[in-house]
Amino acid sequence: MQTKTIFCGKHWLLVTSLLGAGGIFSPAVAQSSPVSSVSYRSTKSHHISQQGSARVSSETRAHKVPVAREASSPEMVDVQVARASGGGMMRRETASHSVQTISRRFIEMRSPAGTALDMVKNLPSLNVSSQDTSGMTGGSIQSRSLTDSDMGLLFDGAVVTSGAGYIQEDIDSENIDRIEVTPGSSAIDQPVTAAALGVMNVTTHTPGHKYGGLMDFSYGTNNLSREFIRLESGDVGNTGLRSYFSFSHTHANNWIGAGTSEKKHIDFGAQKDIGSASYVKFFTSWNQESYGIYNYPSEDQFYAKKHGNGTWGASSDPKSSTFWGNHREGPWNELFMTLPVHLQLTNKLKFDLLPYFAYGRGWSSSPSGEAGEGLSYANGAPVSSTQASVNYYDQRTPTTGATAKLTYDISRHNQLTLGYWYGYTQSRQWGPNSSIASNGFSLNPDNLSTAYFRDGKRDYSSNQQTGDQIHALFVQDTARYLQDRLVISAGFKFAMVNYWFNNYLTNSKMGANSVAPLPRFSVSYRFNSHHQLYVNAQGDFRAPDPSNLSANTMLPRNQYSIKEELGYRYNDKYFDLDLSLFNYAITNRLLSVYNTDNSYSTINAGNQTARGFDVMLGMHPIHNFSPYVSFEYLNAHMDSNVPYGASYLPTKGKQAIMSPHVMANFGLTYNSKHFFANATVHYTGPQSVTLVGDQRIPGYVTDTLSLGYRFSPFFVAKSPTFRLNFTNLTGSLVRTGTTGVANNYRAVTLLNGESIAGSGGASFYVEPRFSMTGTISTSF
Repeated sequence: MQTKTIFCGKHWLLVTSLLGAGGIFSPAVAQSSPVSSVSYRSTKSHHISQQGSARVSSETRAHKVPVAREASSPEMVDVQVARASGGGMMRRETASHSVQTISRRFIEMRSPAGTALDMVKNLPSLNVSSQDTSGMTGGSIQSRSLTDSDMGLLFDGAVVTSGAGYIQEDIDSENIDRIEVTPGSSAIDQPVTAAALGVMNVTTHTPGHKYGGLMDFSYGTNNLSREFIRLESGDVGNTGLRSYFSFSHTHANNWIGAGTSEKKHIDFGAQKDIGSASYVKFFTSWNQESYGIYNYPSEDQFYAKKHGNGTWGASSDPKSSTFWGNHREGPWNELFMTLPVHLQLTNKLKFDLLPYFAYGRGWSSSPSGEAGEGLSYANGAPVSSTQASVNYYDQRTPTTGATAKLTYDISRHNQLTLGYWYGYTQSRQWGPNSSIASNGFSLNPDNLSTAYFRDGKRDYSSNQQTGDQIHALFVQDTARYLQDRLVISAGFKFAMVNYWFNNYLTNSKMGANSVAPLPRFSVSYRFNSHHQLYVNAQGDFRAPDPSNLSANTMLPRNQYSIKEELGYRYNDKYFDLDLSLFNYAITNRLLSVYNTDNSYSTINAGNQTARGFDVMLGMHPIHNFSPYVSFEYLNAHMDSNVPYGASYLPTKGKQAIMSPHVMANFGLTYNSKHFFANATVHYTGPQSVTLVGDQRIPGYVTDTLSLGYRFSPFFVAKSPTFRLNFTNLTGSLVRTGTTGVANNYRAVTLLNGESIAGSGGASFYVEPRFSMTGTISTSF
């Protein structure tokens, strides 16, 4: 038991909390920042609503405890206690929009090799596709007829630019406190515009107050081995400063075909508490990894493998055209930093600053056939026209930005927020050509011993720079009435975007500017402590990828979305229920097309409508068992015929691609003093994967199982634990998503009567085969 006493004026406030699995506070909340656990306001009975990374946790259950009252200014301390249900797969929410949260309690039962995407697979609105089970590669997200290209991915409220396919590069799972998904909405101060699908915000570990640490070791299928250690400084004297440092190393083989992967990762976090209501939090990570790139099979390749007649996996033979050593991600280095600052300037005025910086540098290679004529090496020797060659995707991506906001309590009923966001992203890309080394591997593209030259200059298939610069102003007013049961919020974000494309092969430069008004409005009403209704509406804007400036005579139009939600929540001591109805009206739908050279381009698919509902139910422990269920119904269809050449594809009225009508999840958690277990089952219904709807993925089921035992503490081991994690228990081979858009699979007739031939159709993510990971861990 931990007792904390706060002295305030003439009185004492005694806050007693039980920590641990059976206590009121979950470990994640016990280590959360001051702002997320205790909020202060100079009113008699107000909660403080905060946005972005400094927002008060909306999952919480409020216990109001009166404290010292000064003669001139009554004070109230609001202690907010997180209440998780469904074994940590759901959280009690009070926000005026849909919120779906995975807590630390659930994350601790999963394999530490898992990524943030692996943790959110059972949320009702998300269909997640992963490439492997070792945490070396990311994946993709489909939700409500949209993809992760339409989603803001944030760490502590700061932009993660690498996307869902590379999110594993930014943090180790042991350092994730919680993952919050707000499907269809974003806080006004979050540094996003392209968030029609909403936001996934990862809250990083807050350093503990006591010296110690955590270590674990994992071994599993596909020769997976992983080591992790975290050291905590605890409070450094009376400075209010505490920090941690962690390091992990992972090695694994590809689950299909040949190929190996290796990853080294460092996380560092620090927090400086300033008084009782202000803080500065710092997080940085560095990641270096290399891996054999997974191929994405066509439907024919998938069924050939399923029937035992082939494989899309890479070969281990250096002489083979499919040798994995020349189709791989070279050492990629990723640096990410964020520094949230929250200052309580006066009783009524708060200031928040959130700067961030990221830098990525690395390359990937893919076979490009024979060299052809007219090439030479750096020493002047001619290159044989039949020399086996590779093409590189060599990239450097600096990103920086910051948001600043002031929050002022105008009165006991009104709170005003004013702010500004600046963001800058640049991507420098090269496509050098080289010969394959004698051992069959592609070497670093900077290695001139295999580099090709033409007319004395390095031979490139591409040499370009893309980038964008964003300025956004925002204002929001939040009003609270009827003892805070009625909350009305209205805001407006005005975004100005400049983006450009420089092609150094053709010496051409192109650019464009966009202006987007992004209104938002929400109303929430709590009838009592059990029932809540809310309405939420927002506008969202997404600019096309800057690389399209070079490929199209006319710039693709901006995508704009209007989103509405109607929600109901019920909670009591037995369970939490969350129901959300949603409607999307999307104009100029931008869809990502996967190209055979591992690149992407963007097309405009016209207008689209999506409607449906999400429902979640999480039970609180009954004899140590905590069930969880969630369900989504989605009806999404295309409202336009998509241009094709001089005519149009017949797409109007078709089911939108990657938009299954039904998704369902079930989870069951058992948690006692020593034993714990969690089982999950996910179902995704059939879905279309071509614009004309002539190729589909059948419905599929995925599952996981976690089993563990906590030993009693001994010596320096405070929490010795052993756990086993299983995925794809039945070993089924199923397609879970597609890498991008395909127009058609079979021959199709255009609207002008012209016929076009069939194609290879879509390329697919495939659920990795059965895997098992064993982990030994302890805190110390």
